[in-house]
Amino acid sequence: MARDKVPATQAIRVLKQHKVKFIPRPYKYEDKGGTKTSARELQVEEHLIIKTLIMEDDQQKPLIILMHGDCEVSLKHLARQLKVKKITPCTTARADNLTGYQTGGISPFGTRQSLPVYLEETIANLEKLIINGGKRGLLIELSPQDLLNILKPTLVSVAI
Repeated sequence: MARDKVPATQAIRVLKQHKVKFIPRPYKYEDKGGTKTSARELQVEEHLIIKTLIMEDDQQKPLIILMHGDCEVSLKHLARQLKVKKITPCTTARADNLTGYQTGGISPFGTRQSLPVYLEETIANLEKLIINGGKRGLLIELSPQDLLNILKPTLVSVAI
């Protein structure tokens, strides 16, 4: 994909605004395919693909948790680390409304509402990561350091 043909999503605009070097990684999107499909299509380890999950606490305060594609989030451990009673996934409609993106294309960059971001701490140690670019079928490859610099996430240990 030529650099000038990258869709102008809000996430891409944020990365360009911060002068971040990234590689667009378009792939054939499959409904409900998840990170297994994108890893297969891009021929990369699923561990390098980072899911953007929209959750909420027991007070219905939304948050973003970034997790390896081949891992699940321990909601119990996350709630404990955030000192709340429980964490649950947001509904698709709420996640779409909060972020301004469509589920399956949610990026942590340039969300409609500013949400606290939590990052599985092992992601920070990767050489590179691949994360959603704000559109179904568009992932972007960048360095974990760039993600840390822009999002300033809280590191947590909640992978299963």
